[in-house]
Amino acid sequence: MFWLNAAYAQSFMPTAATDIAGRVDNLYSFLLISSAISCAILIGGMIFFVYKYKRKTDTDKTAYITHNTFLEFLWSFIPLVIFLFVFAWGWLIYHDMRKVPDNALEIHVVGKKWAWEVKYKSGVTTGNLIVVPVNRDVKLILTSIDVIHSFYIPSFRIKQDAVPGRYTMLWFNANKLGEFHVFCAEYCGTSHSGMMATLKVVTQAEYEKWLETEAQASTLPLAARGEKIFQAKACAGCHSVADKTPKVGPSLFGLFGAKETLADGSEVSNIDENYIRESILNPNAKIVKGFPAGVMPAFQGQLNETELGALIEYIKGLK
Repeated sequence: MFWLNAAYAQSFMPTAATDIAGRVDNLYSFLLISSAISCAILIGGMIFFVYKYKRKTDTDKTAYITHNTFLEFLWSFIPLVIFLFVFAWGWLIYHDMRKVPDNALEIHVVGKKWAWEVKYKSGVTTGNLIVVPVNRDVKLILTSIDVIHSFYIPSFRIKQDAVPGRYTMLWFNANKLGEFHVFCAEYCGTSHSGMMATLKVVTQAEYEKWLETEAQASTLPLAARGEKIFQAKACAGCHSVADKTPKVGPSLFGLFGAKETLADGSEVSNIDENYIRESILNPNAKIVKGFPAGVMPAFQGQLNETELGALIEYIKGLK
């Protein structure tokens, strides 16, 4: 039965990229095949008996069939054994999924509408991108700043809710190099379907080089640092920067120095640094006409003055 697993997983399931994923696929294959066999026996038996004992003439009498205690015991006992076996198998997998190995690499992941913010202990922060070394135990510490999200990696067969006000966790050990999709599996609002990220599995050397490169971002020019912050906070998920096309929020392209009409009918004649600062820290203070209130989270307390200045400088240069 298990020799079918590799072809089955490739054809019907995302590529299994962890040992746990392979074990989950084996259990799923067993359930699928045993259910198919049980269905064939049950439906096949019904069809056979319907045909064998069908009434052939109007005068036929119902066949008198005595019961068989041993058979009645078997068709109750055998399913019970199978169910207990499946329960034990599933419990072992679940136990290993929840038991984090010692010395696992810890990464913090924050869910928010509608992006994943990833924070490494070295200080590196990314948006919608997680980079991990291959064959290394990794622990993700999850939380949310607004509503319940659910961190789901199909190729790893793992999923965990990110809950506001508390921490949850999951762990994995990726055994294949490559890029894997991350989704939010809990409906969280208008752009829920677009709340996707990439988990990139690289060699240990590539991982260390990537961390070093990301850490050097602090020495970039102010606008370039602002662009890194813009990406890390996943602002591009709601604001376009290449043209005037609106998304969930208004476009930031050519914003600085422009005019803006607000929802209350008033007009901002010349957008300056203070307007951009207020829009970042308290986005509900001035709502742009045509866009709903309460969608953008406030970044008050999440950015220091240096980061805020860099972000404003980046937005000023979007022309």
